[in-house]
Amino acid sequence: MNVTGTIDRPLTHDPQKQDPMTSSLSEPTGSATPAGTTMGANDSRQNRTREMQLIPEAMARAHMDQRMGEADAERQALRLVAARRMQRRAERVSMRARRALAMTIMQ
Repeated sequence: MNVTGTIDRPLTHDPQKQDPMTSSLSEPTGSATPAGTTMGANDSRQNRTREMQLIPEAMARAHMDQRMGEADAERQALRLVAARRMQRRAERVSMRARRALAMTIMQ
């Protein structure tokens, strides 16, 4: 029985027993990674595997940074709304005090 592995469940985890990676037809010629060289193939495969394993962590970190930025912006907006509300309240109190002073002077 000849069973091939998948990306999620490779047939073997040993890089030397895996099939060498070949370039696809859609990949442009002269790309950054030459297809014919096997020197350092294990290292590149190991690096790709490590990078692919770190992608969800990097995405989660970026998502959390974005959420933290949104939370900071929301807190700043709430502080601004509260400051404007307090300013209006202080202006009303000031006008009430002026009116009361004017009424005492007029009598």
